[in-house]
Amino acid sequence: MPFVLTVDQRASRVGEDQVPRALAALVDVPVLLGFERTAGDEFQGVVTESVVVVDVVRQLVRDGSWSIGVGAGPVHEPLPASTRAASGPAFLAARAAVVAAKKRSVRVAVRGAAPEAAADAQAVLAALAVLVSRRSVQAWEAVDLVEAGKTQAQAAAELGISRQAVGQRLAAGLWEVESDLLPTASRLLARVVGESCPSPTGTPHAQPPRRPGISR
Repeated sequence: MPFVLTVDQRASRVGEDQVPRALAALVDVPVLLGFERTAGDEFQGVVTESVVVVDVVRQLVRDGSWSIGVGAGPVHEPLPASTRAASGPAFLAARAAVVAAKKRSVRVAVRGAAPEAAADAQAVLAALAVLVSRRSVQAWEAVDLVEAGKTQAQAAAELGISRQAVGQRLAAGLWEVESDLLPTASRLLARVVGESCPSPTGTPHAQPPRRPGISR
């Protein structure tokens, strides 16, 4: 069963429209139905893998402009060509989730047919969101380079600082903690739809390759 993400712009009445920028940044995300504007300052997308959900949530939290609802469950078939035309329990769950997210200090919520599993996944995603939102610019510089495949020595050379300073930035940014939270969040989201999550391989975060993202 898929996941639906319903994402609503925060404080949209007093700021510029951020939806086009977000959609452009998410264009390469593996999807079942692509991310598209559904109404006003809101957009939706449908994905099948929990690890992709976590990656998208991480990007959106880093950007800081969004309330994010994740709904887990079935969608009505046959699937239409457009996300706007799709429906089903996962969409209803995502709608309930984004409404809940707007009321939370950490603007992320998860809803699904398994409430306890959804609450567990929400708790870990919330912890991840706090970590990501509080990371400094300097820490992000080091994290981005290491996640792009650079060694700490290479990152240090590119940033013009010592290797020790790169390690300090990663530590200050709680990158090791995040490395634990990301696959944990993926596994818990998979349980919301009653599926097993593949064993992590490759990168420490067991995620798709990083894209430039939508962070400023």
